[in-house]
Amino acid sequence: MKRVKLTIEYDGSNYVGWQKQKDGKSIQQEIESCLEKLFKQKIETFASGRTDAGVHAFGQVAHFDIYKPKIEINKIYLALNYLLKNSENQIIILKSEKISSLFNSRFSVRKKIYLYKILNRTTPSSIFKNKVWFIPQKLNIEKMKQSSKILIGNFDFSAFRSINCQAENPKRSIKDIKILKKNNLIEIRVIGKSFLHNQVRIIVGTLVNSGLEKWDEKEVKKILHSRDRRNAGPTAPAHGLYLEKIMY
Repeated sequence: MKRVKLTIEYDGSNYVGWQKQKDGKSIQQEIESCLEKLFKQKIETFASGRTDAGVHAFGQVAHFDIYKPKIEINKIYLALNYLLKNSENQIIILKSEKISSLFNSRFSVRKKIYLYKILNRTTPSSIFKNKVWFIPQKLNIEKMKQSSKILIGNFDFSAFRSINCQAENPKRSIKDIKILKKNNLIEIRVIGKSFLHNQVRIIVGTLVNSGLEKWDEKEVKKILHSRDRRNAGPTAPAHGLYLEKIMY
């Protein structure tokens, strides 16, 4: 039995997210469907984590096991891309490689980097449609940076998770938050090992409220310690979020 690691890029606009669901088109289902066509058997893939409907990825990672593949493992990605293209998918397999049977796409993760993009100008963009959060009001980047420092560390992030989050433990560790502005594009990178449901998007929504000068870092600290989702900012739109990189 061989274990294969896939590195995957996708535009999540037309998908219900990574995970297979009863209704709607998922990234996982499309890849597994192509694997079944390629190897004439059902194959289950396991990803580093779920991405929600509309969320994109530059570097999602998944693995699967197969017995005596008829194709060289480092060429599987080429065959998958051919099948995915014929199915008119917005999914690209960047790499396929043989990996140790001890490797697990989810449990072997050391750090994940999520990137959130905001277009901050008075007019929307046709080019970046469904790829950024368009905010016409001017954002104060320094205020956002000051507030972000409050969220770096190991905390109970109950105020920053979806009411539908199923995680038993609300404690998570944020290693770093980096905010960079390039012309009219703001990039927010949130780095950690694992995240609660919608945690990154709620962090971004909260930082945007700081950028709009509704809150300062003292208020963000109060929100964090309140452990109450109702106190935090809005959940930022899914289409501005990217799973950028996973480190093992």
